[in-house]
Parts: sequence; structure tokens; C-alpha cells
Amino acid sequence: MKAITDLNDLRLFAEVVEHGSYTAAARSLGLQTSKLSRRIRALEEELGVRLLNRTSRSLSLTETGRQFHQHCLALVAEAKAAKDIVDRTRSTPQGTVRISCPVALLESGISTIIARYVADNPHVQVVLDATNRRVDVVEEGLDFAIRVRLPPLENTDLAVRQLCVSIHILVASPELAARYPAPRSIDSLKEWPTLSMASSGERFVWNLVDGEGRATSWAHQPRLATDDLASLRVAAMAGVGVAMLPREQVETDIAAGRLQQLLPGLTSTPGLVHAIFPTRRGMVPAVRHLLDALVAGFEGPDRRP
Repeated sequence: MKAITDLNDLRLFAEVVEHGSYTAAARSLGLQTSKLSRRIRALEEELGVRLLNRTSRSLSLTETGRQFHQHCLALVAEAKAAKDIVDRTRSTPQGTVRISCPVALLESGISTIIARYVADNPHVQVVLDATNRRVDVVEEGLDFAIRVRLPPLENTDLAVRQLCVSIHILVASPELAARYPAPRSIDSLKEWPTLSMASSGERFVWNLVDGEGRATSWAHQPRLATDDLASLRVAAMAGVGVAMLPREQVETDIAAGRLQQLLPGLTSTPGLVHAIFPTRRGMVPAVRHLLDALVAGFEGPDRRP
């Protein structure tokens, strides 16, 4: 037997049986009685069997109709259960949220925000891909990816929500700083060993701005270059060289005396930490509330966790 072309007809059939007449069922469904009757007749013709015995005063099920009705009830119950799941998902945070985030951003406070969110929402599971590679949120089935980029952000068909601003500062270990005169300008660092993020062109440049927004660029040859900010932080604390690292990543080290800031009047151009996701339409609470938690976690006068 071929598949029924309109499964709604099974629900209509179940309603007719439940109410015992076309008139009562049509009134409950908000349909015209004649239209409902035509739909049931079309269903019988499509199936090639009679489901109902009709008289001028009553309806009764044929034996085939009785068995068919049991399956219709099961189908209606499953459809209701499926809708209930969607309704619950839309009303309270639950289900799985799949996200991607660079390792350094996780270490700068995002992992703490996510852990707190999961603890506060026991019906939510977060699947986190900690990676520095550029991901495709649509192709990889992610709910959102966290990125940091210099403004202006690139044009995209995806939705974007800004989380905070990230600023890089120059830091060195106290032991390294003790070996050189205190720097008064970026050129004063020319004798200092440096560390840097990896560069495909093998040209390493720090782009900095002062307190009045004046930009300056400084080329250097680092002793260590890597695309892993965590490794740069470790090398800086070991006294290998000066590094330019996210302020939120090293503020605890500065407070503890493991690192110290150099040339505090110079910082990187602020980068925008943002979440990128397929669309705002139909966003389930688990995803929306996690994004809200990330924004709230970065709120404050200095925009960091």
C-alpha cells in the first residue's frame, strides 16, 4: 500500500470516531461538516477500504476501521508528544548546545562562564570544540562559534552578537625586565627578546595605539612564534621574551607578580569578541540563554569577566 499523502486525514478520522458524528467533530475542529466528510471519504478511497459504516443516525467502525483507528490514536499521541518536546524546549533551557571557541578565549574567562551556565541549567548539555581553526557553523552543525576580530567585522549572511572588546598589552616577566632599562617607548624594546603570534609571511609586527588613538607599528624578530596564546604566556612567564597578550588572559599573572606590563600607554587595536550563528529566528532558549550568560559574564566597566 502506498503512503498516505496527508497524515492530517488520520487525525481527522480519529476526531470523527471520538465525537461519534461528523457534525460534532467538525464543530470541534472548526471545519465545515461537508468538508470533513469529503476528507474521510477521500481517505477511504486512497486506502481502498471502508473505515466507517454510515447510517442516517449513526456511525460505526468497520473491523478494518477499528484496527486502523488504534494506529491513528498512536500517531496522534506521538505527534502531541513531539509538539510537547518542542514547546518545552522553547520555554525552558534544555537540550544540546554545540559551540566552538578559540583556546585562548576559553582560558581568558569564557570557560568559567560556560561552566557556571551548565551548573545552573541541569537540563542543558554543552558540546564545546576548543579550537583555533576557523569553523563553518552551518556545515559543522554548530549553534554558534565565538571569534575575535579587528573591526570592522566582515560582511556575512550569518547573525552576529558582540560579547565584549579584547585588548592586548605588552608583558614580560620581572626577571626579564630586571635585565634591561625600563622602556620609555616601543623603540626602547629593540634590544629585548620578543615573542609573537605566528605569521604566514614570516614578518612579525605589533600594531599598537596610544591613549590618544595614535597608531604605531613595530617590526621585530621573535625568539618564539606560535599560534597558541597559552604557549606565549608560559614563555613570557619563563622570561623568554616580551609578549603581546590579551589583557584578560594575563591580569591574574600581573596581580600575582608573575608578569608585569610594559609601556602601559600602548595597547593593541581593540578586537571585537563576538558570537556568530546561522540565524536569530527559532533560536531555542538553551542557545539564547547561553549567549545572554556570555554577555553578562563580560559586563563591567572594563568589559572583561
